[in-house]
Amino acid sequence: MNKKLLSIVRVYRKTVKEVDNKASTNKDRAYGGIVRSTKGNLVENIGKKLTKIAWEEIGRKGKLNFVNSPIKIPMKEDYLDRIKDPEVKNYIQKNIKEMCCYIKPDIQVYIDDEFRMSIECKAYNENAMLKRILVDCMLIKYVYPNATFVLLQLESQLGGDYSSFISGRYGSPSTHTLFSYFDIDLNIITLLEGERKVDQPIHKPYYYKPLKVERLKEAVEIFKNLLVPR
Repeated sequence: MNKKLLSIVRVYRKTVKEVDNKASTNKDRAYGGIVRSTKGNLVENIGKKLTKIAWEEIGRKGKLNFVNSPIKIPMKEDYLDRIKDPEVKNYIQKNIKEMCCYIKPDIQVYIDDEFRMSIECKAYNENAMLKRILVDCMLIKYVYPNATFVLLQLESQLGGDYSSFISGRYGSPSTHTLFSYFDIDLNIITLLEGERKVDQPIHKPYYYKPLKVERLKEAVEIFKNLLVPR
């Protein structure tokens, strides 16, 4: 496992240390867009690797794969009872099969073709972004009531102690308040220590933060617990 985790550390270090120059010299795309997409792809790749390592560690009882297609969320039919305009109600009733929306988590984990885990991957997260994640999780849970939900982030801007401990020990008042309104068990994994500072981006050499193997080991243990059949 250590070799695989060290490989993740090397890729992280190379990617984060090179993205500033890559974005600065690109004439076709905006600097911020390149930085955001590079970090986002980095976290997604780390998430997939950690999931695979965890799956191997627990014995791989079943086929694990990642699906990239969006999840269809159907309209709740009791919504019709709340529509006051008869014409609109009749229109929706006639077209109920087309009434849906789609959600595409960053990583969808399937085991033996059964949806098991939704992983959102972020370079950082703060509570305004967390609200959107929780809404998406609730909608996915409507379709997959036994799904497990994970927020994997490089840095935390949630407040509290999410950046001090891999999953936060006490969390933060604002984050717990948001959780209280959603029936979702969201497992937060923060890979880098130290709260994110807006004016101290980690892709700048002076503010670079190392990714520690010990932190990755803790993340693997969390994924192992979440992947164990219930």
